[in-house]
Amino acid sequence: MRKAMIKRLQTGVPGLDEILGGGLPELSFNLLAGAPGSGKTSLAHQMMFAMATPERPALYFTVLGEPPLKMLRYQQQFDYFDIDKLNRSIRFINLAEEAGLGSLDKVLRHIVAEVETHEPGFVFVDSFRSLTLSSPNEGSTFFSLQRFAQELGVLMASWQATTFLIGEYAELHEPNPLFTVSDGLIWLRQSVQGNSMVRKIEILKMRGQATQPGSHTFRMSANGIQVFAVPPLSSYPKLAPEFSAKARLSMGIPGLDEMLGGGLPRGYFLLVAGPSGSGKSILAGAFLDEGARVGEIGIIAAFERRWIHSRGEHVAALVRAGQISVVDTESSDLSVEELGLLLMAEIRRLDARRVVIDSLSGFELALAPSLRKDFRQSLARMLAALASTGATVLMTVALENHDAGFHLSPDGAALLSDAIIVQRYVETDGRRQRVLSVLKVRSSDHSSTLHRYHIDDEGMRIGEPLAARAWTHGRRLSRQQNSRAVTSGFGMT
Repeated sequence: MRKAMIKRLQTGVPGLDEILGGGLPELSFNLLAGAPGSGKTSLAHQMMFAMATPERPALYFTVLGEPPLKMLRYQQQFDYFDIDKLNRSIRFINLAEEAGLGSLDKVLRHIVAEVETHEPGFVFVDSFRSLTLSSPNEGSTFFSLQRFAQELGVLMASWQATTFLIGEYAELHEPNPLFTVSDGLIWLRQSVQGNSMVRKIEILKMRGQATQPGSHTFRMSANGIQVFAVPPLSSYPKLAPEFSAKARLSMGIPGLDEMLGGGLPRGYFLLVAGPSGSGKSILAGAFLDEGARVGEIGIIAAFERRWIHSRGEHVAALVRAGQISVVDTESSDLSVEELGLLLMAEIRRLDARRVVIDSLSGFELALAPSLRKDFRQSLARMLAALASTGATVLMTVALENHDAGFHLSPDGAALLSDAIIVQRYVETDGRRQRVLSVLKVRSSDHSSTLHRYHIDDEGMRIGEPLAARAWTHGRRLSRQQNSRAVTSGFGMT
């Protein structure tokens, strides 16, 4: 027996087709739900303008919500709005009179009459929740709504139309027959936290296809809605073992390549941890500068204000020349998923080979509270996406310089990294000095010695090894102590 083939429609909403599992099933009966202001109507309009054609037109029914003229006035502010499609591919119809009478039967008859006349490929009803609120017979609302939804779904399927009901629903737990009858259930949420607006979309149900689980952040701008969908870890190809074993990159700091065992293996994730002022950003800048010197384009996502300016005129000149690309991190509601997609887009556009994120600590602090709780999982997905490009990634993280040792991250940055460099302050001979050690280079030998390093106008220079008799705050530094700290995890501050 041959399987029925279901055509998947492209929604025209960046990122939405990916989390839907490849697109929207044609002839499906869908519910767009969420609280007022969450973006339901804008999502419906963006899909409608993308999918409607003169051969497969769309009917947009309004109930007790905004009048069509008022709705169109605001929708014209978005780039996806195409006035040439009005009355050719898209037609707005007001159901306020029938809905005001509280008669679902009259509403259904009007919808059927318009569908028979125009033979649409797409039908939108906004706001469907208003039909329930306008019913004068509250006792039979549940059953009449269930019958209405079932009849509407059957009729639209027989007319070969893909249907969308838009409704204001704050929570999923309230009983509603539409949740059962619908083929697809798309839920939009928003929350205001400080100066950030966090918007999320979730595909709670989509019959006949596998969707990406969980909530995905999205942004509304003049371009419309964009969903930031980072594919799951299992979807990325695994690089061949020899990919990074043979080729090594220079860090651009004399002496550091030797400590790493001949340079940083290409395609690795390097974590540079250290307290404030230890030179993490200087090391990152040297990494990008060295890439530009050998013809490799670099990308920087900086969460420190004036990062480019503080690195000096040379780095600024590389940015102006296009040898270093700067990813915008100024948005107050930037998510890990959005940053990952921005970096991926730049890597592909420029064929960039080196990426710097400075710093993970600043990035985590910049996130809205609701996004921080998923930081580790989101970071893992982002790094898997970056790994699929073959780019070499350097990440910095702030490190508290405790007297009795230190702790690397509960958010898993150490576990996700292929190589780790730690910068610290120590006291020797009555002076505070900077020391650097390589804690980890996966599948490669590396130095176990702590080295002094110096920072001056010329940048960072690796100095002589720290003498075995050197002490810091009364405690001897050793490779074993540093290794134990890795297993404790890195405390981001």
